[in-house]
Amino acid sequence: MSRTNRMIVVDCLENLFVHKDFDAAKAALHPDFVTHSPGLPNGRDAFADAVKNSPLAGATAEIEHIVAENDLVMVHLHVAGTAIVDILRVEDGLLVEHWDVKQPG
Repeated sequence: MSRTNRMIVVDCLENLFVHKDFDAAKAALHPDFVTHSPGLPNGRDAFADAVKNSPLAGATAEIEHIVAENDLVMVHLHVAGTAIVDILRVEDGLLVEHWDVKQPG
């Protein structure tokens, strides 16, 4: 289960930040996706559109570490000179909840 959840999260993040395939990224998000990140909206479409229209959309992203346990996947990545740790909860094959911590690089 953790391995599958890990792959779901990595695919979604790569679609958002590497491939810029926002439709594919949306497919991994639950329609009622909830983010606890200040400034980002809840809901699959609103969240994906906000990322697509943010300065991060054109930035390069590099995944440094991934830890998956049960329904949670933590990803340490660097985006546009910022170190970010995303924590995502997966339920029934979709991302349902998100938290993050950011540190300027």
